Amino acid sequence: MISILLIGGVACWLVAQRDPLACKWTALVAVVAAFLLPVVWYLRHTPVVDGNAWLIDYQVNWIPAFGIGFHLAMDGLSFVMILLTGLLGILAVLCSWREIREKTGFYFFNLLWTLAGIGGVFVAMDLFLFYFFWEVMLVPMYFLIAIWGDFNRRNAAYKFFIFTQTGGLLMLLSILALYFIHGQQNNGNYTFDYFALLNTTLGNNATARWIMLGFLIAFVIKLPMVPLHSWLPDAHSEAPTAGSLILAGLLLKTGAYGIIRFVLPLFPDASAGIAGWAMLLGVVGIIYGALLAYAQTDLKRLVAYTSVSHMGFVLLGVFSFNQMALQGVVMQLLTHGVSTGALFALAGMLKERLHTRDINQMGGLWTAMPHMGALAMVFVMASLGLPMLGNFIAEFLILLGAFEVNPVLSVIASLGLVLSALYSLRIMQKVFFGQIQTITDPPADVSAREWIIMASLTIAIVFLGLFPQPVFNLVSGVVEQVVRL
Repeated sequence: MISILLIGGVACWLVAQRDPLACKWTALVAVVAAFLLPVVWYLRHTPVVDGNAWLIDYQVNWIPAFGIGFHLAMDGLSFVMILLTGLLGILAVLCSWREIREKTGFYFFNLLWTLAGIGGVFVAMDLFLFYFFWEVMLVPMYFLIAIWGDFNRRNAAYKFFIFTQTGGLLMLLSILALYFIHGQQNNGNYTFDYFALLNTTLGNNATARWIMLGFLIAFVIKLPMVPLHSWLPDAHSEAPTAGSLILAGLLLKTGAYGIIRFVLPLFPDASAGIAGWAMLLGVVGIIYGALLAYAQTDLKRLVAYTSVSHMGFVLLGVFSFNQMALQGVVMQLLTHGVSTGALFALAGMLKERLHTRDINQMGGLWTAMPHMGALAMVFVMASLGLPMLGNFIAEFLILLGAFEVNPVLSVIASLGLVLSALYSLRIMQKVFFGQIQTITDPPADVSAREWIIMASLTIAIVFLGLFPQPVFNLVSGVVEQVVRL
């Protein structure tokens, strides 16, 4: 799967020199093939997912002298994140079909390598390999923002790179510290293997807390957590549409995945020690992100701040150490990726037609674009947590699980749902209703390519809202393991 994306990226770069259209088709075929591989494998094997079951576990020696192995494995959590990566990857290529007109080959090279890095992050079970993929997804995303972004793209790309690279270097230091401590405890048997490092005895002393914070800071910067969130609105608002889709739908999820996969299992005692503070910061993010979203006039910045608010629920749920809340967190990762990705896609479609993202210069667009208005209504309702759509299931379970642990913070967090209704309805009122702005030519409604993008996301968000049980079944083993810690 990862190889197809890496080779496909190089092929796009080479093909584009002769035919830019063939380059786009090459990218689409590569992403579709990479998406179908795990799906077909799963349907053929229909594994029983329970307890500690790993669906695939692939391991070969890489640099045995330093205990580094090429170890990839997939369980239920990895599988659902890979499905999300495949879906949004296909849609990111389709979003770029008309938007990207220069340096097409290098653009799709970066897009596919970003997806390969994200896919690798979700399946890497060697900490050296995990860090390698963590960096692989960072550099191409920097180029996507810096070259194909809007007017302030350079500053946004620099800020994105500095924030995420700082967190990555802290994580590297923590990985090395864990590597040496484990080796000393095991008679000089040094290894970066995740399953071996799980047996490292750390407890809740100062050393464990500092190592844990190195991992945690890297992951909450990606999440992002207030006050480490300031790179996000700039990166989102300046990135091309596909870049925003991948940032919101996938890159933020790597932070949450890292907390669930690495921070809690490797440092259970140290994580429990800071759980109260982490939940508090999550609630601060929920309220603060919602208030800032309501204050924005730039449509993409508005949607970007909603991500800060929604990811606050993830932090609240993860550090509840509650099975119900953790199930809700996994649903939140999927549903936020779908609903916010759709809102960014809509923002890109509107920018393409109106040449502005300022919602004060929009208004009354439902008359000219009734289909786009209806689609926007679906995802605005999903964002504010309307029942029958996936976000409702996620936030309801997180609040229900967190309430058992900390009722006060859960009640305050529930105010975020009220505020989400305000900023969500403001999008509809300012963009599609109200006074019609002076437009020389009425903008075109949804095209066939855009219908494919939005229909896929609509089906996904409704399916997750009506039938969440398959996801719960897939991730039940991972959730039970984390709660048992």
